[in-house]
Amino acid sequence: MFEATLNDSHARLHKLLLAGMGGLMLFGMAFVYSATMVNEPVGLVQQFHESTFTQFLGWLWGRFFFKQFIWYSLGIGVALALSFVDYRTLSRFSLIAYWGSILLLIAVLIPGIGKTQGGATRWINLGPFPCQPSEFAKLAFIVVMAHFLSRPMEELRQPNIFWKATGMMLLPFLLILKEPDLGSAIVLVPTWFAMLLVAGVPHKFLVRLVAVVGVVATLFLVDVLFAPPGWQIKLHEYQRQRLLVYFGKDFASKNDSPAEKAKARALQSDKELQGKQALISVGSGGLFGKGWLQGDQTALGFLPRGAAHNDFIFSVIAEESGFLGSVIVLTLYGGVLFSGIRIAGQARDRLGKLMAVGVVALIFSHVFINIGMNIRLMPVTGVPLPLLSYGGSSVLVSLIAMGLLHNVHTYRRTY
Repeated sequence: MFEATLNDSHARLHKLLLAGMGGLMLFGMAFVYSATMVNEPVGLVQQFHESTFTQFLGWLWGRFFFKQFIWYSLGIGVALALSFVDYRTLSRFSLIAYWGSILLLIAVLIPGIGKTQGGATRWINLGPFPCQPSEFAKLAFIVVMAHFLSRPMEELRQPNIFWKATGMMLLPFLLILKEPDLGSAIVLVPTWFAMLLVAGVPHKFLVRLVAVVGVVATLFLVDVLFAPPGWQIKLHEYQRQRLLVYFGKDFASKNDSPAEKAKARALQSDKELQGKQALISVGSGGLFGKGWLQGDQTALGFLPRGAAHNDFIFSVIAEESGFLGSVIVLTLYGGVLFSGIRIAGQARDRLGKLMAVGVVALIFSHVFINIGMNIRLMPVTGVPLPLLSYGGSSVLVSLIAMGLLHNVHTYRRTY
């Protein structure tokens, strides 16, 4: 009897998923440290030996790698707590979580509540740890969408169900876009599409919508890239500039004076710098990299100091650990995503399957966009790399999402 209980307990652990998460967090701690400490006059060990315990704690508190450790610890704690509650019970609170996230997305846009940084209002100040509601909205969206779509197949064939599901995605999408945070808004779309596809929504609805979205996206790009200034869709200037950089379009127009053209090209060169330096970092690592804490791009400031430890963390990893380290990171993500797909296939009901698919689609979208941005396959956007990029809300949500994934595995059958 005791042995059977032990076997059941072991069967509840998905070792590949946990190993992938653990490996990514180790990489995250190591390279957030490297990206932010490479120019520090005193390292961790030296600081420990040269200061009192109180001084050492004060020093730690101001370092990104230590805050990342705190977020890892909190995220693991919440994920463990969720593992003791059946995901079917959690889904009963999905509407509360969804509308709570909508209220937070509205609150962040209210002057005096939302914190503006870099021209975007995406955070709510909570003392030393700002909260980014868009990250929590992604997770709430997955849970409420899984709950909404886990209904009889006959109902899913009704057009009104499809349009309600679309509206549930568009509401947070538009609010996040308003901040503006195009990257976080975009990842909702493939997540929503994957969940609809797996739920069994008639393909004709999806095909028609994809066709419409494709036509609108094409017209949008043609307008941004080729229309004269007076005819262009209104965008934030930095968004338009990123698209022009990505498609290799000149910032200067034909009618500009020589002085205006020179100014526009100087601005274009400045806007292209981040992407170029990230690509140089990836390429310069070679097979085995330059070594931990030995990345020239970070040390000399070619990679932006405010983004090397979050948006461009993959470039830091590629430069310092080379092709080998990059492959290890991709393998760890592959293990997590493969685990998620397998968990979805083994789920005992459609609710669990849809939750797992939503988490897998969200993680894949983040990984694809962020790494694509680092190697210039995608435009530069503020999409973090799950568990590697520094960021409190992002780390918390990533760990909670993976905890939810493991929850589906744990309760895949009744014990």
